[in-house]
Formats: sequence, C-alpha cells, structure tokens
Amino acid sequence: MTTLIYYLASVLAIFFVFVPHEFAHAAVAYANGDPTPKLNGRLTLNPIKHFDPIGFVLCALVGFGWAKPVPINSANFKHYKLGLFTTAVAGVVTNYIMALLFYPLYVLSMRLSYNYGSFLLQMFLYLVFVYNLSIAVFNLLPLYPLDGFRVLESVTKPWNKVRQFLGKYGRMILLLLVAESFICGVAARFLPVFDYFDVLGYIMQFATDIIGRPITALWGLIL
Repeated sequence: MTTLIYYLASVLAIFFVFVPHEFAHAAVAYANGDPTPKLNGRLTLNPIKHFDPIGFVLCALVGFGWAKPVPINSANFKHYKLGLFTTAVAGVVTNYIMALLFYPLYVLSMRLSYNYGSFLLQMFLYLVFVYNLSIAVFNLLPLYPLDGFRVLESVTKPWNKVRQFLGKYGRMILLLLVAESFICGVAARFLPVFDYFDVLGYIMQFATDIIGRPITALWGLIL
C-alpha cells in the first residue's frame, strides 16, 4: 500500500515541477518580446499543454525527466543575449522557488498523526521539494536541449567548438546518462556496488544535499 501511495504522490508532484518550469520559460520569453510561446498555446498553467509522456514517466520512476519544450524564436528578443539567458534560467529559478515554498509545508505535514492520508500528503510535499531541486540541477547540464545548453548559447559564439559538440551530441549523451542511471538503479537492488556508478544519481544527491541546504537551513531556523 505504501508503494502505491508513493507512486501516486510522485505522479501528483510532477505537475508541480514541470508546469511552473515551462510556464516560466514561456512567460519570460514573452516578456522579452517573443510572442511564439503564446501563439503556440504555451503561456498557460494547463498541464496538458506541457505534457511529454516519456519525460513524465522517467520523472515518476527515477526522479528526473522533462516536459515538452516551449517553442521560442530568439530572433524576436528585444535584447538577444539577455533574452536568451533570462529565458533559459527562468525554469530553473522557478523550480528553486517552488522548492523553497513547499519545504516548510512538508515540515509542517510531518507533525500530523500518521494515517494513509497524511502519508500521501507528506510524500507529495517531500517529492515536490526534491523533484524541483533535482530538475533544476538536471536542467543546468550543458546538453542540448536542456536549459544549461541555452545558457551556454547565450555566453558563447555560434562557432564555439564545445557548443557545437554539445549541440550535436547533447541529446545522445543525455539519453545515455538517463539509461545508465536507470540500469544502475535496477542493478543496485541486487549488487549495491552499482550505486557508485550512477552518474545522475550523484547529481540528484548533490541537488538535495547541497543546493537544497540553504532552504532546509532557513526553514529549520524558522520552524
């Protein structure tokens, strides 16, 4: 029963990760002068508009994934580099703010008496916190089509060799990393040593332990 509740909480939490992330991209791009997100119906909090089935399932299973990318035409930006940079980091910043807002709710939920309902609420709030942190860090990887690559685009020239390589092979590297993490996660159930080879697992641990530390420390002082 607890496993079922965990996966239900995981599915619910994902909507509070990807929807604000993609909406932030659309809103900041629009604010920078690009009407493309609005014309494509992405300037909305409707989760169906941002849904990507593969990224959704991966996030529910392994804690990181992706939504449908927001279409953007950077040629419309009033200030090209500033528009590209702010649009790229908008989703990550929003994820961090979401983690900041949901962590105290999780702490308060831990004070409720235990039953299946309170357990669902606690897991939901905790996973919203953790997933927002992990997706923020995951998206900062400089691999196409993640936000980190868009940040790289905003600070480098088109002929930069590193940028060209990551743009050409980024998707392939990303899929290999996700596949490697999934395989290590399954194999570690039988041989725990495989945990040491889970590259994206280290990223998630970094996200929750290091990037999330200011949040937990702040609310620890208040609550």
